Amino acid sequence: MALVKIPGEQRTISDLPSISSFLAAYGITYEQWRSERDVPVGAPADVILNAYADKIDELKARGGYVTADVIDVTPSTPNLDAMLAKFSREHWHDDDEVRFIVEGSGLFHINPKGGPVFAIEVAAGDLIRVPRGALHWFDLCADRRIRAIRLFQDPAGWTPHYTDSGVDANFQPVCFGPSYVRGTSRPA
Repeated sequence: MALVKIPGEQRTISDLPSISSFLAAYGITYEQWRSERDVPVGAPADVILNAYADKIDELKARGGYVTADVIDVTPSTPNLDAMLAKFSREHWHDDDEVRFIVEGSGLFHINPKGGPVFAIEVAAGDLIRVPRGALHWFDLCADRRIRAIRLFQDPAGWTPHYTDSGVDANFQPVCFGPSYVRGTSRPA
């Protein structure tokens, strides 16, 4: 399950109803998904897409998404640092950014208008939809591993539009996990 950290308020949110409520106030959808089918670690993309087909179809109907794929990032991904550099700067998109995390974890920072910057650590089982136009950036956690289903409204994908505000430099690209947040635990 996700964790939300609001550094400016020295506050962490770790329970599902509170996370969903907090994120909804900023137009961000957060859900937890489980498949009725067994999806082994490292399964091919088509197996993953088939296992979650009903949920993908539901999201397509709700959000006007026309395509879904699986992104698989590991420490051995060619040009990983260059790829990550494109997403670790504050930017926005013309379309929603929709991710269902299958394996691994990552960290979205959100810089909402009229609200404090906050971070959402996502892990396997988490679905997040960052709405079009939302200022954000993304970092991988220390294991530099994430595998996710992505949904797009435009079949060609989206292009990041950078703000060059520099606000992203003021926040740690550090995932929280149970050792970071005292008194919480995360399912395996």
